[in-house]
Amino acid sequence: MSTPAYMTKERVREIEEELTYLKNKRRPEIAQMIADARSHGDLSENADYDAAKDAQGLLELQISKLESTLSRVRVIDTNDFPNDKVYILSKVKIKNCKNNAILDYTLVGEEEADFEKNKIAITSPIGKALMGKVIGDVVSIKVPAGLIEYEILEITRS
Repeated sequence: MSTPAYMTKERVREIEEELTYLKNKRRPEIAQMIADARSHGDLSENADYDAAKDAQGLLELQISKLESTLSRVRVIDTNDFPNDKVYILSKVKIKNCKNNAILDYTLVGEEEADFEKNKIAITSPIGKALMGKVIGDVVSIKVPAGLIEYEILEITRS
């Protein structure tokens, strides 16, 4: 059985729009590129043809991945979870107990994780350690740099 892909309705819509674009716009464009390259003659020495076929393969792989993701989607809503504990879609403010650095993270499914936007996966070491915890809890998180302790300062919903 495949792993569920937990996402918000908004993220599902974004993926559906991307999939529609790839199928309805990019596929015909690449098919036209292949046709144009074929019209130039000998395919064995035709770099344009090879490039177009490579682009087609990458496109089909991307479409396949998006379709697979959509087939595993479990739409989540912040109203499905209590506000007093850390769950998926929680915004969590934590303090590094060693250097007092304050960090803000939103816990999301793997498909939506984006460290640059402070969205971390619930399956990441930090995400796993925070799940189910409450304000005031101190969690020890094993990360590549060693063991780090964080105190949970605030929990809100996305």
